[in-house]
Amino acid sequence: MSPPISSLMQRDVVSANLDDAIEVVEARMTRHRLSWLPVLESGSTVLGVISAADLLRFHADGRDPAAVHAWQLCTYKPIMVAPDATVAEVARLMIERAIHHVVVAEGTSIVGVVSSLDFVRTHVPGT
Repeated sequence: MSPPISSLMQRDVVSANLDDAIEVVEARMTRHRLSWLPVLESGSTVLGVISAADLLRFHADGRDPAAVHAWQLCTYKPIMVAPDATVAEVARLMIERAIHHVVVAEGTSIVGVVSSLDFVRTHVPGT
């Protein structure tokens, strides 16, 4: 049987608040070496996610990162799974939806995140 996704998820979640300027979001992603992060409202309720691809499109459009807020750029309604979803179920979901990031939540509160890199790490000892 496949283990629960909670065994693979990252528990120390770096996130953005919905009113953070994009320049703040980018700085946080750079500082923590992230390719994505969840956007939260009310502290722990997931509103959406912002990825490096979103930021590339944002800059290609010539938009001002100081004038736009996270809620204006994020992808709403990200894929969310419960901590007891199996690793196999989440992997299948990621493949079917062609996504690289999943939010792990209990109800509306975020408890962790999983990326395709987390799956790769399972095949490299000592990481």
